Amino acid sequence: MPTLLTRTEPALDLLRGDPGAPALVTPTTRIDYAELHDRIDDRRAALGAGRRLVFLSGGNTVEAVVTYLAALAGGHPVLLLPPGIDGAALEPLVGRYAPDVVVRSDSTGFELTDVSGGAPHDFHPELTLLASTSGSTGSPKLVRLSRTNVRSNAASISEYLGLAPDDRAATTLPLGYCYGLSVVNSHLRSGASVSLTDRSIVEPEFWSEFAAVGATSFAGVPYTFELLETTDFAARDLPDLRYVTQAGGRLAPERVRALARLGRERGFDVVVMYGQTEATARMAYLPPALAETAAGAIGVPIPGGSFRIDERVGGGAPGEGELVYSGPNVMMGYAETSADLERGPELAELRTGDLARRREDGLIEITGRLSRFVKSFGLRLDLDRIERLLADDGLEARTVAQGERLIAFVLNDRLADAARAAIGRHTGLPAHAFDVRAIAEFPRTANGKPDHAALRAHAELLRATDATRRWDADAAAGDSPVLIPSAEDLRDLYAELLGRPDATVDDSFASLDGDSLNYVEVALRLEERIGALPADWPSRSIRSLAPAASRTPPGEPSDEAHDASPQGGRTRTRARRAADTVGALPRRRIARLETSVVLRAVAIVLIVATHADVVQLKGGAHLLLAVAGFNLARFRFSGPAVSAAEERHERRRRVRGLLRSAALIAVPAVLWIGGVALVARTYDPATVLLSNWMVPGATAWSEQWQFWFLEALIWSIVGLAVLFAVPGVTRLERRYPYASALAVLAIALVVRYVVSGGITPPSPMRYALPAIAWLIALGWLVARSTTLTRRAATSAVALATVPGFFGDPVREGIVIGGLGLLIWVTSLPVPAALAGAVGTAASASMFVYLTHWQVYPPIEEWSPPLAIVASFAVGLAAWWAWGRATGWLGRRRRQRTRAAA
Repeated sequence: MPTLLTRTEPALDLLRGDPGAPALVTPTTRIDYAELHDRIDDRRAALGAGRRLVFLSGGNTVEAVVTYLAALAGGHPVLLLPPGIDGAALEPLVGRYAPDVVVRSDSTGFELTDVSGGAPHDFHPELTLLASTSGSTGSPKLVRLSRTNVRSNAASISEYLGLAPDDRAATTLPLGYCYGLSVVNSHLRSGASVSLTDRSIVEPEFWSEFAAVGATSFAGVPYTFELLETTDFAARDLPDLRYVTQAGGRLAPERVRALARLGRERGFDVVVMYGQTEATARMAYLPPALAETAAGAIGVPIPGGSFRIDERVGGGAPGEGELVYSGPNVMMGYAETSADLERGPELAELRTGDLARRREDGLIEITGRLSRFVKSFGLRLDLDRIERLLADDGLEARTVAQGERLIAFVLNDRLADAARAAIGRHTGLPAHAFDVRAIAEFPRTANGKPDHAALRAHAELLRATDATRRWDADAAAGDSPVLIPSAEDLRDLYAELLGRPDATVDDSFASLDGDSLNYVEVALRLEERIGALPADWPSRSIRSLAPAASRTPPGEPSDEAHDASPQGGRTRTRARRAADTVGALPRRRIARLETSVVLRAVAIVLIVATHADVVQLKGGAHLLLAVAGFNLARFRFSGPAVSAAEERHERRRRVRGLLRSAALIAVPAVLWIGGVALVARTYDPATVLLSNWMVPGATAWSEQWQFWFLEALIWSIVGLAVLFAVPGVTRLERRYPYASALAVLAIALVVRYVVSGGITPPSPMRYALPAIAWLIALGWLVARSTTLTRRAATSAVALATVPGFFGDPVREGIVIGGLGLLIWVTSLPVPAALAGAVGTAASASMFVYLTHWQVYPPIEEWSPPLAIVASFAVGLAAWWAWGRATGWLGRRRRQRTRAAA
């Protein structure tokens, strides 16, 4: 049994090692218990006589530990602070508590300064340690801990971990964090030793030193183990490692199980623990034998402690309530000024603020946090539970409350849609009742815990930034703010044009299943409201597109404040009504339309005019295929890279969107062609079913080939849906967008050359899917040509593949010219008076193509120009009627759904 050293005050009975046994170890230093006692005596003298308040800012150094123990031995209450704390953070604490001694001990050196001068402090006899209530440095509210608290908690930890003199813990956490300090206390109390280091676990040197000094354990918070997964820890040979402890927040059960399995294979235990500063450190632990089978539970109370669950407080489910702890390690109370330091123990038990339940196996499980709730739309939502549910869906997120609004943060914009859908599914909230924001990284406190206060501040900053960005721009330009539509007005526009009354300001054209059929109309109407559109507008939220004239200028009340005022709502309503009356922008003589829109309009005019024998400029339909591929890539499979966890959701969304696009073309086409076939007996069943290209033996053009364009487009879309249904393809395409499009184009070109038997396919083969699918792929490649180098490469591909396809230089020139514009020019100038007509022609282009075969033949014989006009008139009428009919059907379906609900 080790000899108890009793010279001076035995540092609260924490030093129980044999005099010659190691106590503190570094790669270059070994201090045994005898030397440690000598150093404590010397430092105690330096701290001064009487009881003094000591502020210790220290890293994991020998001098910091010696000073801490010397303060305990001398009866000096000590506040441990992070190393390198700056004056601004220290000032509130100094002002409130007036320390007598300030000590700095870190890798740069040691400094002890006597700063006393005022009236002496009055301390309660039991007061031993002060600790911050959070990871925020400089928090003026402190926890008061007694010598009984410190002694009892160290003894309990030592008991349930089975600590012995041959144990040696590496300091992976700061001394100023109660968890890190408890490692030092429990090991010295057991006669064991501590390996002092400030290295991070991601540094190879940490593990080299860990092995060299024979360390047997280390402690970590959840973030520690996230970092650990980025290292080669699992493959390292650490024969002395006996156990790993985890506390400081909930570690995902799957991570606990994975670590426990690794420990079982490598010979170390995993001990999950639960605690709070207010309980000196630890309150519960999960026995290591249960780490795999009971991951997610905090376990059982530590020796000497007990739990009860107060179901009167916060409980939502039967058996759930606030977790209340009793034990000798419960704090004396809080301190907010120096006068509080003379107060005695004030608590018999600790209300943890955590919601918990007792499982059937008797273990305690934390289910939420009382302060982590938001009341929204009459629902009381547990933010921690929402985070866990999102994690189960493969989405790492952090949630905070902003008033009665739920705000979720994800690590990338590409995760926002999935998170938004998951939150709606799990909470039942409508999409406009919460926000999902992207953030570069989740903020953490100095202790590595999630910093929800920083997230709330960031959410408020984002809201304010959204409200002032455009106002600032107008002010900087010297312009007066113009009354223009709000995000809500634009949402109404999307809802009307896309037939989506469920649209929210956080939706986008793509997320609302917009496609090439309604793309042009939405783009034109948006341009009328807000002016020139950004190139990526289809994927941007309505909120981000909305100009800020109706938003709040800096220094003015927010929209929420306006709405809360007696006149607020009326003021905003008047502004919106004025915006609708005045219009968004001054009238322009020249408008700019997206190149793809202009090409669609020009191509359909060329198609009809050529068929009516007004001109002979073929190639428009083949150009339209490339434009269709371009738009498919933009609307149906665009976005940044996705992880393996996200791929399943994104794959389903992409396939569903592609099949919907195919159906939107196929249904009206089959109805029209089938109707004509019934009346005029002109089309075969294969043509009606848009499958004429599959019929073998065709050697010449016939009326059965009239709808080749629609066949090629629909079957290409179906083929792409099949391709993206293959696991891994979506993730690969997102990660390598240009290379993926290039690979698909290469395959399509091989098919073209094989079925054509050369460069120029014979007619009607040049209208069959195998020979023309490459044009869809080429349009896809154009959409992925986002850099100068890629545009140049795509131009070279077009110049290498188009010539020779028709054997007609003019026809090939039209396709190459259109592709060149699509590659290099984002938008084209159009007389403002014609912009609406151009956009309408582009929007109705499919219906004009579909119906013109029955319109122009009887008219062209006596007036070809009139045949063109009649073709567009019928096509536009069909487009309008189809839009009205589908809109009505959609409204009826939604009404029935609501009625059934």
